[in-house]
Formats: sequence, structure tokens, C-alpha cells
Amino acid sequence: MHLEFRHLRTIRAIHEEGGLAKAADTLHITQSALSHQIKGLEAQAGVELFVRRSKPMRLSPAGMKLLRLAEEILPRIAALEEEFSGLRSGKSGRLHIAIECHACFDWLLPVLEGFRTAWPDVDVDIRPGLQFEALPALMREEVDLVISSDPEDLPGIDFTPLFDYEPVFVASSQHPLAAKNFIEAEDFRDELLITYPVERARLDVFSQLLIPAGVEPKGIRQVELSAVILLLVASNRGVSVLPDWVVRELRNNASYVTRPLTSTGLTRRLYGATRADDTTKPFMSHVLKLARTEPLKLQRKTAAAE
Repeated sequence: MHLEFRHLRTIRAIHEEGGLAKAADTLHITQSALSHQIKGLEAQAGVELFVRRSKPMRLSPAGMKLLRLAEEILPRIAALEEEFSGLRSGKSGRLHIAIECHACFDWLLPVLEGFRTAWPDVDVDIRPGLQFEALPALMREEVDLVISSDPEDLPGIDFTPLFDYEPVFVASSQHPLAAKNFIEAEDFRDELLITYPVERARLDVFSQLLIPAGVEPKGIRQVELSAVILLLVASNRGVSVLPDWVVRELRNNASYVTRPLTSTGLTRRLYGATRADDTTKPFMSHVLKLARTEPLKLQRKTAAAE
């Protein structure tokens, strides 16, 4: 048999409407065309699909088998058509995100909560970009958005600026360096530096300060979570350098001091890397906009609390 979707729709319509005339209206074809289609389908099947002398018109046992197939297949086709329609209109799609910084979770999760409300049909997932090469994965379409502070000149990849941030020194208020107004590279030479478990080139304190100055800390301890880093710092077990959005709420906490790195401070910029064809998709544009504004909300919240 050569079955087409229209055959399955015909079987279902006749079953639901109970006659050719109403089924033809539902399918937007003439009754004559519908009758001709049924005869052709029965000729292919080699069996009668309808009990014609019954009112309303009933399906034969063979026709009921086709109906069960129609009830299984047609909803799946309709769902696929709806999905494709959403993709064409930009209402649905996939947003798999790779993050090249541990601390980004602190501002990204509120962003995604707002995004989820606005775009419920977009499949969202987060992959820690530090566990694999995020930008090559973006080019291979394994992820769709990479949060990074290190833009590269890559074909077909856009780096959209999100916001600037400051890497900030944080220590216990009992630490000797708490008396300084700012922290220089040499100040780390005798310190245990607590960092995220990331290669040095991806840590601001190394790439922007220690490596250019040729300074090596006395020791390094790697910790996964920002909260645990802060607990260790408060216990005077070491010092750390964290993005300003992590330490903003510590300004009024007597257990900590925060200081700029160098007399002028350091400034870094975060980017959202996307494939050029995806950058202008409505949902991608929206998540990038949310990512730009969320840190401003955190700043206002902190300022209000102070």
C-alpha cells in the first residue's frame, strides 16, 4: 500500500463525522473527490474499509486498523508541524549554554529564570565550559551560547559585549593586607591564593596581574564553589580574587575586606559568543539583553541595601 497523510486524515474525518458529506466539509474537498479517494484506498488495500449500509457510516475491522494508525501518527505530525512553525517564527529552539567561569552562575541563573518565563518553548541547558573546549563546541553546534571573557577572531562567530566587571581582592578583615588601600602583584608572593579549579590562563588574577609581573604565590588551593572560597577567606585560610558581582554584598560584612587590584583597578569584559546566524534570533537577542541588564539589577539591589 502507498499510504499518504491525507488517507489517514480521511479515515479519521469519516469516523468522527459519520458520513461523507460532513467529512468532505471538514477536509475542505468535494464529496465526489472524497468518494474517489476512498475507492482508490480500498483498491490498494484489497479490502473494504467502511460498512456502507450503516448510518452513521462505520469503519470496517480493516478500517479500524487504519484509524488506530491515524490516531497514532497524525498527532505526532501535528506536533512536529507546530515545532517547525515555532522554529520559523523564533518562538522555540535550543539554547545550550557553555560557561567559561564558575562565578557566572551567580548572575546567570536569575537571567535564565526570566528567560524561561518569556520563552517556555526553548530548550535550555547549561554546560560548564571549563570541562571542554567551549568555542570549538560552539562552532560544531554542540552548544549555542558561550559566556567568555576572552573573545577570539573566529569565522562565523559573534562576540556580543555583555558587561564590564572588576576582579577584586578579598581577604579576612584580620589579614595584614587589610590595611592596604589596593593590592599589587608582589603582595601575593607570600600568600595562599584560593582559586577556582581552572587553568591559570583563564583566571584574571594570573592573566592580568601575576603572570605579567612574574610573581608566583606561596601556594594555591583550588575550590569549586564561591561560597566555600568565601568561608575559607573569612577563616583567614588564604586570600582570593573574585568578580565584583560575587563580593558586592560583602561590603557591609565585618568578616571581609575587599580591595582593588593595582592603584587604578582592573576591568574585564564578559561576552556572549554565538554563531552569527543565531545572534539575531528573537530568543537569542532576548537572553543577551537579559544578560546585559541583570548585573545592573544586582548593583541597584546592593546600593539599596547599603
